[in-house]
Amino acid sequence: MTSPDAGHDSDLAELLGPPPDAGHLARLAATLAARADEEGLLDVAYRTLDTPVGTLLLAATPVGLVRVAYEGEGLDAVLDRLAGRISPRILHAPARLDATARQLDEYFGRRRTRFDLPVDLRLSAGFRHTILEYLPAIHYGQTASYTTVAAAVHNPKAVRAVGSACATNPLPVVIPCHRVVRADGRLGEYVGGPDIKRQLLEFESLNAQG
Repeated sequence: MTSPDAGHDSDLAELLGPPPDAGHLARLAATLAARADEEGLLDVAYRTLDTPVGTLLLAATPVGLVRVAYEGEGLDAVLDRLAGRISPRILHAPARLDATARQLDEYFGRRRTRFDLPVDLRLSAGFRHTILEYLPAIHYGQTASYTTVAAAVHNPKAVRAVGSACATNPLPVVIPCHRVVRADGRLGEYVGGPDIKRQLLEFESLNAQG
């Protein structure tokens, strides 16, 4: 038996037309993101990037790259924390992060040894901020101990604080906290886990030798 609403539903479907395809929705989302950015309504843009060390979440403010997060950190949780600490006006807007994605691709493709990106370090303050500003001085393919880093920033007793700054680095890979190890040669803690830290160090060491 035909439902009395069947004809109505058919007429409605014909009026609305076929549902938009995924490509159309993606273009619409990109247009909305671009417009929000142009009008100053986009405080945090984000995208994801597949890499040899897993999927990375990239987030940027108008100032610069503010967050790089490993999948193990919980990408939704990271976005929630960004909303709370920076602004709830967060949108998937990959275009703002094109340069970051390109440089990361070049890094993992062995074509880049240093990042040249504007960064926003508002998620770190005080001594931690000082440590993060120093870390790019540790050259690609090399390591430095927590003790050495503490001495380099003129606070030789602050070894634990150096470890804390590295553990809470909001921009891993780009700011190379993975190059900081224990004085006895052990790797120490890393936000992405010890296996990823070892992978990054071995990758850079082999590439630097080549």
